Amino acid sequence: MTSKLFLSGVAATALLFAAPAWAQLVFEPGEGDFNWSSFEDFAGAHDLSGETIEITGPWTGEDARLVNSVVAYFEEATGANVNYTGSDSFEQDIVISAQAGSPPNIAVFPQPGLAADMASRGFLSPLDEGTADWVRENYAAGDSWVDLGTYAGQDGEEALYGFFYKVDVKSLVWYSPEQFEEAGYDIPQTMQELKDLTQQIVDDGATPWCVGLGSGAATGWPATDWVEDIMLRLHAPEVYDDWVSNNMPFDDERVVEAIEEFGWFARNDDFVQGGAQAAATTDFRDSPSGLFSFPPQCYMHKQASFIPTFFPDGSQYGEDFDFFYFPADAERDLGNPVLGAGTLFAITNDSDATRVFMEFLKTPIAHEIWMAQSGFLTPFTEVNSDVFGDDSLRAMNDILLEATTFRFDASDLMPGEIGAGAFWTGMVDFVTGADAEDVARTIQQRWDAIN
Repeated sequence: MTSKLFLSGVAATALLFAAPAWAQLVFEPGEGDFNWSSFEDFAGAHDLSGETIEITGPWTGEDARLVNSVVAYFEEATGANVNYTGSDSFEQDIVISAQAGSPPNIAVFPQPGLAADMASRGFLSPLDEGTADWVRENYAAGDSWVDLGTYAGQDGEEALYGFFYKVDVKSLVWYSPEQFEEAGYDIPQTMQELKDLTQQIVDDGATPWCVGLGSGAATGWPATDWVEDIMLRLHAPEVYDDWVSNNMPFDDERVVEAIEEFGWFARNDDFVQGGAQAAATTDFRDSPSGLFSFPPQCYMHKQASFIPTFFPDGSQYGEDFDFFYFPADAERDLGNPVLGAGTLFAITNDSDATRVFMEFLKTPIAHEIWMAQSGFLTPFTEVNSDVFGDDSLRAMNDILLEATTFRFDASDLMPGEIGAGAFWTGMVDFVTGADAEDVARTIQQRWDAIN
């Protein structure tokens, strides 16, 4: 208890130099609703005094501070020294260091595609045997996370190389609780109910959707999220996987079906603020503003978890805005699929200490420390959601924990020319009047040309 006393003079100076190690941690061990037993058990099982672990990832600025706040608990538990280096050019840097034979011990990949490529070139080490089973048992939609982290190595044999940690959710529809209440609208629980609500809002003389596809050189990407989410609601996840890998052509009738289903929402001028043509040119950052006007210019906006950054200053979750899960199709019996993204940890320079760090990521405390601060979601079912520092993040995480299937953003997994090129422009063409089959065929022709 002496750490809580306010001392003065020499006594305060003495305390400064004698402060326990946890004084440098953001949350004092033993306090709050954290799973401190997981921290204590891990600390009791590992002594890495004198060991150093180098980690490189994409997190800079505030995210770098947050990951270092988690790393501090590993250092406190084991005595190891961990150096995290963040880079805006991580994707280039990690390839260069691996080719030069001087990679860090661990790399944090923002996309599975690059990790899979590096595994195939022999630059990654498989995770410990049993890790895949652990993920299946402890992560919601565990099979999905195993699949996303499993790649073929240089020998062609598949193994689990990637451990997902810090996830983003895209299957969200944003709305104003006050506007919904005044209009008497209920949160739709199924895709049919969402369609019925869309039509009801029009029948009431209002506009249901804000849609904005504009994003400078990246114009069109918000539409790809719509199509990807719809693919997961129309077809089994294996179909989605075949589409992403082009084992199923882009112009397959099932992909065309998903594009046309997106068109049901986005190509009807009555459904979209300003009409379909306006949606194609409205900047995605400006598109949700209609939710906050009086009367509302639109009632719903489909976008990922980051969109509140662009809401009016002072907007409060639960009062000015809320969100609901982009609902599944009840008749298709495909469970609760969730579309999103996330980062994965992989071993790029193996060592015993590195293996221990990967084990640390399996402890609830390694997730809860970041959860209690900001910008962190996890599919780990053993964490205590009460520690979330933000109610909206807790609600998003509940969606993640209820997922039966998780799939990574398809456009991020496709070749750049497709996912960040032809797919984007094709969706703009479609929204502004092009035929879905023609658009899909054009995208597939581009894919054929790069194979």
